Amino acid sequence: MRDAIALAAAVLTPAVPAQANPTLERAIIAEINRARADPARYAAGLVTYRGQFSGKIVRYPGNPDGLRTAEGVAAVDEAIAGLRQKAPLAGLAPAPLLARAARDHVTEQGPRGATGHASANGDRARQRLVRRGGGDYVAEVITYGPPSATEVVRQFIVDDAVPTRGHRRTLYDPQWTHAGAACGPHKRYKIMCVVTFARNETGAR
Repeated sequence: MRDAIALAAAVLTPAVPAQANPTLERAIIAEINRARADPARYAAGLVTYRGQFSGKIVRYPGNPDGLRTAEGVAAVDEAIAGLRQKAPLAGLAPAPLLARAARDHVTEQGPRGATGHASANGDRARQRLVRRGGGDYVAEVITYGPPSATEVVRQFIVDDAVPTRGHRRTLYDPQWTHAGAACGPHKRYKIMCVVTFARNETGAR
């Protein structure tokens, strides 16, 4: 059984780039776009997901051992109610520069088994993008553990154990029009995925 982990917005030895998983990364952006395009339909899928809970453990196809959550169905119910009230949004355009900044975080953090938005040197999403030549107006969401696009995006939207529901708010923030995703190995949780959002392809204000 694994735990649900998600996190929403010094001189380092150069890290070896994390192995890219372009199929998964493209699928995450596509799944986010599906959730934005028809929130009510996505909510209907969460109703099915809700039925797979036993207490705070949820078991679903592909994860028969179960996933331990902090809130159980309460977070799912809140997500369903919230999505039913949301208006559809346009899809996010893929942005390679945002994806490269996201990959920098995967490359630096994954081998250490760390979590959170800060790199070991204190850099956050905006600093990582600026270092890549972009702007500094961005948002970032992260998951640790979910291996599929469906699970990654569902975790963002349900936002179990995140009182602010910051991941869900980021996904449904209409100011974001571009995104880049990166996934790679994580020492503790096997895989991590980072999605960086901006109002344009470079993160400029």
